[in-house]
Amino acid sequence: MQEHTTIPFPHPQLTAEDPLTELLRQSAQRLLAQAIEAEVAVLLARYADQRDAQGRQAVVRNGYLPEREVQTGIGAVRVKVPRVRDRSGSGLRFHSALLPPYLRRSHSLEALLPWLYLKGVSTGDFAEALQALLGPEAPGLSPATISRLKQAWHEELTQWQSRSLKDKRYVYFWVDGVYFETRLEEARQCILVIIGATADGQKELVGLWDGYRESEQSWKELLLDLQSRGLEHGPALAIGDGALGFWKALRQVYGQTRWQRCWVHKTANVLDKLPKALQPQAKQRLQAIWMAPDRQRAAMAFDLFVATYEAKYPKAAECLAQDREVLLAFYDFPAEHWGHIRTTNPIESTFATVRLRTNKTRGCLSRTAMLAMVFKLWQSAAKRWHRLRAAHYLPEVMHGMAFQDGIRVAQDAA
Repeated sequence: MQEHTTIPFPHPQLTAEDPLTELLRQSAQRLLAQAIEAEVAVLLARYADQRDAQGRQAVVRNGYLPEREVQTGIGAVRVKVPRVRDRSGSGLRFHSALLPPYLRRSHSLEALLPWLYLKGVSTGDFAEALQALLGPEAPGLSPATISRLKQAWHEELTQWQSRSLKDKRYVYFWVDGVYFETRLEEARQCILVIIGATADGQKELVGLWDGYRESEQSWKELLLDLQSRGLEHGPALAIGDGALGFWKALRQVYGQTRWQRCWVHKTANVLDKLPKALQPQAKQRLQAIWMAPDRQRAAMAFDLFVATYEAKYPKAAECLAQDREVLLAFYDFPAEHWGHIRTTNPIESTFATVRLRTNKTRGCLSRTAMLAMVFKLWQSAAKRWHRLRAAHYLPEVMHGMAFQDGIRVAQDAA
């Protein structure tokens, strides 16, 4: 696996002299000017019948504000916003919805900056990278700008961590502790992550916590924090690895929630206790368990694996056998959801990218900066999260409807 992503940037002079880019920039400038003029026309038409004390039209045009530049994905666009005069004295002013006051960068560019940072571009390289993308005269995008952005990320995270969870309900939790290298003088950071599935099938980041390893106390603090902000009911099922700290904490805070051990983590743990020569065949045997169409055939494959390896490799057999029930819990939920709830993949796939960033920084980030970066990564990744299949079953699961081998069990008539 590559340690970091390399982003090829064109030469700044080539970008600046690109005739197509210049044409697009000029067209964008004209269209923006026309759109703002249309906004002014609508405002003037709305107050066309109002008169001042002398009988004159109360709201009229009054020239333009000083010209300014807005940085966009195709470079700097010069704009002049019209100014409106209100003769009635009511204090009416014109504010463009397209170009709010003090806007200096488009929203797409605001999204570009954290993306570049998360992809491994250091703050010292930002000037060169952004000049290559936006032209050599891109102002206000220095390393100091990125430092201010990181501070804003932390403030945004703090606000998010204190949000109300009243009336929120989640059907599934995916949980994991994700480790990152921070500054050399600090201990290795463990970020506790909880992603939840709502009753309409959407995934949401529920909890993000700077924990001390994956201890029971750290997980309990996170779960109690969620509860104190209004999350009264736990999920129907929680999916996680074998970290005992979480399961102990879950039992104390949301005792009704069932457990599902992640098959990816369990497979890795079992194979680690077998010789490499046997691992490919053992992996196929493990796959035969969780791919079985029903619990009975999964149990048969389970027993076969234990019988095959327990004599010569008792540690591998015991590693699997000790979690039998929580490994097969998914059979009591809709079959359409099995692909979602057998593993902690929503967390693993999301945080693979942030590890690339930490490899690039080589442990230079503080714990606070790392947590803020993870939060921004989630915001970017969440836009690509897919809705759960067969979401119409989720309210039934949330309200305790029984399923057997993935099929809803018919309820007795009243």
